Amino acid sequence: MTPQELANLAHLRRARDFIDREYARPLDVPTMAAGALMSPAHFSRQFKAAYGESPYNYLMTRRIERAMALLRAGATVTDACMEVGCTSLGSFSSRFTEIVGMPPSEYRALEHEAVKAMPNCIAKQHTRPARNPPAAALKS
Repeated sequence: MTPQELANLAHLRRARDFIDREYARPLDVPTMAAGALMSPAHFSRQFKAAYGESPYNYLMTRRIERAMALLRAGATVTDACMEVGCTSLGSFSSRFTEIVGMPPSEYRALEHEAVKAMPNCIAKQHTRPARNPPAAALKS
């Protein structure tokens, strides 16, 4: 890798870390791109090449991941939606269903005792959302 490519990766990591920390804030691609010192279009292309998904999809996956934890802890769907920075309950529910494979109310109703018994680092890996997983895998 060239020194420029290494510098770009460092900037992309910094932007990804920013998204991970500030997921509940209103974020848009230009704001994320500014942290990577890139134009929005270039940032989107580079981010997708490096991480396999667009910056917005990455942000929404982080939000859904946090919402899953809140729902397992007993939060209402509306509270989880607002807590993770989503402003539209309908859009949140649609994206949650797309990523998790079931609506947030159905996910909240599941038994999560096994996850609660796991150390947090293991639970985070086990419950990390993947796009459209089989619903049976979530019910186990």
